[in-house]
Amino acid sequence: MCDYSLMAVPNRLAQEKEELVTYRFPTGSLGLASPADLARAATASAPARKTFFAMLKEFFNPPAASPVCAVCIPPGAKLRVENIPQRLQQSLGVGACEEVTFTQLSAAVNTYRDALHFSNGRDLRLQELREGMPVQVLDLACAEELDLDTLRLEREPVRAR
Repeated sequence: MCDYSLMAVPNRLAQEKEELVTYRFPTGSLGLASPADLARAATASAPARKTFFAMLKEFFNPPAASPVCAVCIPPGAKLRVENIPQRLQQSLGVGACEEVTFTQLSAAVNTYRDALHFSNGRDLRLQELREGMPVQVLDLACAEELDLDTLRLEREPVRAR
């Protein structure tokens, strides 16, 4: 779905046939984002020529940045990953472009669990990918049904006693 550290950023579910890219979010975690969202965020923060006083005002009152939305993939979804680095190709025994199944390696909280399952049986955590890799959502029909009540409980902050 979305690794625990991406629950702090806005997120949404993926759509079938959607083009995504691996992206390092402000939390430090690697996740999936829409190239359109990344382009919008880049143009919103593009520097414009400003006066000294405008820069000083912005320094003390920074504009609200539009955060990039994390795109969550349900376990069982079929994806195509492109531009797999050579070192990963060799260590996993895969090609530069592979069709994979999105999976979760465990149900443990506060751990990176999102992974790609290759047809040769090998698993690779999403965190081990390189930033900027294209990922296409091929099929969500095989995705597991999401238990929204369990997800809500997982996302509740731990209350101080």
